[in-house]
Amino acid sequence: MIKWIVILLIVAAVAGLLGMNTISGAAMTGAKILIGIVLVLFLLVILGIVAIA
Repeated sequence: MIKWIVILLIVAAVAGLLGMNTISGAAMTGAKILIGIVLVLFLLVILGIVAIA
């Protein structure tokens, strides 16, 4: 999942540099959502609510 976040951030940066604001915004929104999911899962693992098998 981290790989997807990095890919989306790179796409957003390149699209932003090329002036494609719509694509940049969409990629950034996707990256933000994935970062939120990763943070929630990380906190659940740290608190011991979810165990990684």
